[in-house]
Amino acid sequence: MLENGVSVVTTTWNEQENIEQLVSTIRHVLQHFPHEVIIVDDNSQDGTIQIATRVADVAVTKKREGQTKGLLYGMQLAKYPVIVTIDADLENNPEHIPDLIGQTAKFDIVVASRTKLPRITEKITSKTLGKIVGVTDTLSNFKAFRKETISKFNLRAGETFGAEFLVIAKKKGLTIGEIKYDAPPRRKNPRIGGTMKANLRILWALIKSLVLYAF
Repeated sequence: MLENGVSVVTTTWNEQENIEQLVSTIRHVLQHFPHEVIIVDDNSQDGTIQIATRVADVAVTKKREGQTKGLLYGMQLAKYPVIVTIDADLENNPEHIPDLIGQTAKFDIVVASRTKLPRITEKITSKTLGKIVGVTDTLSNFKAFRKETISKFNLRAGETFGAEFLVIAKKKGLTIGEIKYDAPPRRKNPRIGGTMKANLRILWALIKSLVLYAF
């Protein structure tokens, strides 16, 4: 699958400190294969889009609607048969991209799941929604998709931190695979917010995802 080309998609919001290093690492990992890097910027105010325009193959800016919608927007621009989505904060190591892609020969979607989930709400989500969709980290946006699946994703739930992709995939009969990796320590100021805000947002995303699955 690598030989046929890979589109790597990320979303940014005030990531000027990270984006150049991320793109450089992706290109190093995929240097022997056709690839493109697509950056969707959620209207950053720190100059991220200017850096993205210089280092990415495709860089677009849009109104801030959250990471999940931003990733789908970028995925719809992809030209290669396999699409990898990755966080821009360097917590997803691009070295795992070939492992993800390798599993797309067997699965429509492959999730790179963290071996340890840092937040209690992430663990709760894993014990509930994770059992339904068959992965241990439903909030991981480090995924690989076969391009032909993208048209199936009609997002309706707002921000679910990627969980809605898995809910839709399960309901539409797409196959879901998983690899596991050790994630680095979480950065001090995550995009999702501080501890209390993050836990509330994750619980709300879980509730919305369960409702979507039920109906």
